[in-house]
Amino acid sequence: MRIDVDRDKCEGLGMCEAMAHEYFELDDDDTMTVLDDSPPEVDRSKVHAAVEACPVMALSLAG
Repeated sequence: MRIDVDRDKCEGLGMCEAMAHEYFELDDDDTMTVLDDSPPEVDRSKVHAAVEACPVMALSLAG
């Protein structure tokens, strides 16, 4: 599984960071960074929930 970000859609709202801060981080300009785009199996449900929580659907999972 790989985390993909549509930077044109991302508004820096931070839902992903709030739900899975180990994988998502907002900088001071509200630009989201994926800290690890290939989460291990043990964290996949957490990352999936964070992706689904994005209100602008800027995140997706591949693979």
